[in-house]
Amino acid sequence: MKKYLSFFRLRFVMGLQYRAAAWAGIATQFVWGILLIAMFWAFYQTEPERFPMTFEATAGYIWFQQAFLALFAAWMLEAEIFESIKNGNIAYELCRPMKIYPMLFSRAAAVRISRASLRCVPILVFAALLPEPWGLRAPADAAAFLMFLATMVLGFLVTVAFGVLIYGVTFFTVSPEGLRLVATSAMDFFDGSVIPLPFFPEGFKRVMELLPFAAMANVPFRIYSKDLAGKAALKAAGLQVLWFLILAGAGWAVMARAEKKMTVQGG
Repeated sequence: MKKYLSFFRLRFVMGLQYRAAAWAGIATQFVWGILLIAMFWAFYQTEPERFPMTFEATAGYIWFQQAFLALFAAWMLEAEIFESIKNGNIAYELCRPMKIYPMLFSRAAAVRISRASLRCVPILVFAALLPEPWGLRAPADAAAFLMFLATMVLGFLVTVAFGVLIYGVTFFTVSPEGLRLVATSAMDFFDGSVIPLPFFPEGFKRVMELLPFAAMANVPFRIYSKDLAGKAALKAAGLQVLWFLILAGAGWAVMARAEKKMTVQGG
C-alpha cells in the first residue's frame, strides 16, 4: 500500500505545478458558469413552476459543476497514458514492482485531485458571494451536507474507476481515439454535464439514473440542495457503491488479462 501512496503523492505534487493553467481555467469557468446560469434564468422566467428543480438548486448545481470540473470531467482522461499504451512505453510502467491497475488508479486519482484543489476554492468563494438566486447558497442542513461529502467521495471513485477501465480496454485496440471519443461523449451526456438529469423526460431519466454515469457528479450535486433526499438519496448512494465495485472489478480483470496477453514490439 505504501508504494501506491508514494506514487499518488508524486503525481499529486506534479499536478500542483500547473498553477498558470489553473488560473486560466478558473477565469474560464467563472465566465462559463455565469453564462450557463443566465441561459437557465431566461428559461425560468417563462413558467418556473414547470421546471423539476428550483432556480437556486440549478444555479448551485452549475457552480459545483464548475468548481469540481477537474474532479469529474470526462476530458480528464490522460492522453499520455493512451499514447504510452499505443506506442509500447507502458512496458516501462510494467517494470515497476507494482500492479498495473492500482498504479493507474492512484495516478488518475492524484491528477484529478491536484487539479481540482487548485481551482475549486476560488470558484466556490466567488459563487457564495453572488447575490441570490444566482449564487451558491448554504447547504439545506447538516445531514444533507454530510451526505453530500460522502457521495462526493463515492462519485469520484466511480469516475476514476470508469476512466481506468477505459485505459484497460485500450490495450486491446489499435488506436485509442475512437474509444476515447465514445467514452467521453457518453460520460458528458449521461452524467448531467450537458443538461442536469432532472430536466430529462421522466421515463428516460429513470433509465439514465441506473447507469454508472449518474453515479458520478449527478448524485452529490443534487443532494447538496436537497433536490435528491431521503430514500432516493440513499438509493443513489447505494448505486454509487455498486457501480464502483462493478467498474473496479471489471477494470482489474481487464488489466490482468492485458498483462498476460501483451506484446510490445520495437527496437
